[in-house]
Amino acid sequence: MNSEYSTTTWQNSTMNSGSDGSTLVGWTLESPGRGTLGLLTTCFVTTSICTWIVIHPRIDDHKKSRIWHKLALWLKTIIAPELIAVEAAQEHMQAQQVIKESAKLIGKQMTLEQAFYVGMFGLRYRTAHGSKVLWPNQFLWLLENNYLRWEDHAEWGFEHEVIKDKSNSDSFAKLFALLQVAGFVGQCLIRAVHNLPLAPLEAMTLGYIPLFAVTYYYWWLKPKDINTPSIIQLEDMRPEVFAEFEALSIDNTFDSEPNLRSRSLRSIWALTPRMFEKQFADKQFRIAQEEYEQKMEDYQLQRLSADHANSTSKPMQLPPEPPRRDSEIVLGHWDPQLYHSKLWPIAILVGISFPALHLISWGAEFPTMVESWLWRVAALTSICGMLIFMQFERVVLHWRDPLMIVKLLSPMLYLVTRMIMLALALAAFRASDPRLYQTYVASSYWVQLI
Repeated sequence: MNSEYSTTTWQNSTMNSGSDGSTLVGWTLESPGRGTLGLLTTCFVTTSICTWIVIHPRIDDHKKSRIWHKLALWLKTIIAPELIAVEAAQEHMQAQQVIKESAKLIGKQMTLEQAFYVGMFGLRYRTAHGSKVLWPNQFLWLLENNYLRWEDHAEWGFEHEVIKDKSNSDSFAKLFALLQVAGFVGQCLIRAVHNLPLAPLEAMTLGYIPLFAVTYYYWWLKPKDINTPSIIQLEDMRPEVFAEFEALSIDNTFDSEPNLRSRSLRSIWALTPRMFEKQFADKQFRIAQEEYEQKMEDYQLQRLSADHANSTSKPMQLPPEPPRRDSEIVLGHWDPQLYHSKLWPIAILVGISFPALHLISWGAEFPTMVESWLWRVAALTSICGMLIFMQFERVVLHWRDPLMIVKLLSPMLYLVTRMIMLALALAAFRASDPRLYQTYVASSYWVQLI
């Protein structure tokens, strides 16, 4: 099969030499092949689609914080798309757990969309000063204790059809995204078949696509871009019962009350807390409470013995301090159900796939040898950083932890190397391999296939 190539002319008064002595070119015009501007546009459009369309933000009835949260989520997806993919998997698992637990109470009536809706702050309950998030575990508690009746769910705005109507998930946008991604991947495959190089920026763009697919798989049925939650008026409860209900709250940062708005603005960057985090915190508190009760019992016995001892006895130790729910700085916490499952090795492979695909440009021409090796080292360091970080089920900022430096350095190195590779990918266009702008004539390719 004969190959037919189209080459371009370039506008560049100077030509540089590559690391192997070959001639490199700068900014290149579009005609008759592809040019720098077209290449940049294709990469940026594909990346934007893979990151912007795929994100499904939580529900916030405050327009300003809603917009900023979505922009923050988009930036996170650009910087660390693998973490968003794992986050989507964890949200999907929580939704499945809500369906499983609710089935014990109402049968198999709840849909996956409804379970997602609860987890993304879709249900709130009215208070004297505004409204508070109804967390999934609180929702299940209300059903179990008959403070919510499933047959009334239409009154809450919780019907499956109502949620779908509120969702702004656009089928045309999804189709456009799939076509754009398929076209980009096809173009890269054709270039690889005909031994034409890819720009480092193209390799970086390819890295988003597997994670785009994984994230969309888990969030395909999740409602998207809903602006207003459903407000529920709870039945009256006895004070002690209501206190038990409110103790199930995972976090009050996202409540819509005047005294909490300043905290809510700072929550734009925060991940959506999940049930397993609350369950872990409650378990740790129960263990601390049991230890406190045992120490208190020992203290009381010592005190009783001291009352019968003479003045030469040892001074009595201070009473133990009761446990507190201290706020910890949690840098990472994987869902235990996922972390201890057979899927976790696959999750790790997905996690390192993004920097691993940067290795496609291992032999790419860079303006200097230093940049070429910096790209390779940064890609390998990024892989190792993410690989190490995903070994720890829960990472809490605690300086008495002997592995704290490793736990901190691994994500920091990952982020730094990501920024380095992005800068190198853009800087590489100032002096590139001229074959980068050669294009294979697709029409002759398809004719030969037919």
